[in-house]
Amino acid sequence: MKNHSLITALKNLKGNPRGCVYPEPLWGIPYNLYFPYVSIYMIALGLSDKQIGLIVSISWGFQIILALLSGVVTDKLGRRLTTLIFDIISWSVPALISAFAQNFWYFLAAGVINSVWRITHNSWSCLLVEDAEQDQLVDIYTWIYIANVLVGFIAPVAGILIGAFSLVPTMRGLYIFAAIMFALKAIVTYQMTQETQQGIIRLHETRHQSFFTILGEYRGVLRILLQTPQTLYTAGIMLIISISSLISGSFWAIIVTEKLHIPDQHLSIFPLVRSFIMLLFFFIIMPKIKQLHFKLPLTIGFLGFVASQVLLITAPTQNYFFLIVSALLEACSYAAVSPLVDQMIALTIEPKERARIQSILYVGIILLTSPFGWIAGTLSASNKDFPFILNIVLFAIGAILAYLAGNASQKRDMTKVITT
Repeated sequence: MKNHSLITALKNLKGNPRGCVYPEPLWGIPYNLYFPYVSIYMIALGLSDKQIGLIVSISWGFQIILALLSGVVTDKLGRRLTTLIFDIISWSVPALISAFAQNFWYFLAAGVINSVWRITHNSWSCLLVEDAEQDQLVDIYTWIYIANVLVGFIAPVAGILIGAFSLVPTMRGLYIFAAIMFALKAIVTYQMTQETQQGIIRLHETRHQSFFTILGEYRGVLRILLQTPQTLYTAGIMLIISISSLISGSFWAIIVTEKLHIPDQHLSIFPLVRSFIMLLFFFIIMPKIKQLHFKLPLTIGFLGFVASQVLLITAPTQNYFFLIVSALLEACSYAAVSPLVDQMIALTIEPKERARIQSILYVGIILLTSPFGWIAGTLSASNKDFPFILNIVLFAIGAILAYLAGNASQKRDMTKVITT
């Protein structure tokens, strides 16, 4: 294992990729400890389901605004400083507020402040990839996903603590622990990185520009985006992944429990299966996939998603075999698709305008994804299969977009070879 290509790649990371990847567990560990219990913690402190939904809706609205501003802030302050400041604001501050929460207003404040993560997500993405070698990108993103999968295995620790100390005291302690760890992660990342070359250029270019002036230039940036077919294909794929994740995250447990009659206490089996399979895929299959052009593995990955959803809606009642195979296919597809899509984002976005193009993409994806919670809910009320039939359609479109994006990329590469 020590000579495995992924292990070697991790050891060989330098500069900003190392500074972004290595500290990632400092965020993932505390987040995975408290996140599964957030809703029931709110309920335990007297919030209603309607109030929890209102907090989500309001914070979603703030995310749209902050995603739009993220490119401007990232260019004005620099990738490195933006990540430090807004990592602490968006994660440590809400965690502290939640630790001492007493009612709805505490959680609303925490939700609104947490929406600032849209800014740091943009700046951190720029910091991660702008000075990275292109042939490192798949390994870099693969390790980001591996880190998140690995820390997911510690989630049961929170359940043990809740059993020993009860829900509310445990959650208050976990939130305080999270606030400290989030701040530590932000500081470690800042210390291990330096401003990117493009970040230095944008700092100089925007030094004497106001926020409103830079925002006014978004029309020109949007024109660049619309004139780049490769980026548009990537944006379409990002949107499909966003919508399908919303549908699966919201309605998978419903179809499994209400249609297939799987007991609630058995639901935790399937995330563990997904996590285990993803780890195997990352270490066994991904090193071979990264040698290929993304068109074939990305297209097959989306077809794997289609197969997983077909198995889910055709599974007989209480049939664990169908569900486990569905989870296996979904895990393999996700492990193949996600790092490749992240690589496409990094490679297809115009480097000079990365921060602002990313902010436009994120705003568009948020706006276009948001109605699908209601759409999928309406479909589920009619028939528990319908949201996942919608997923099948989306994944089929994703396979087509992946194929077209691959063709466009190969033609572009051939043109470069001919012209040189």
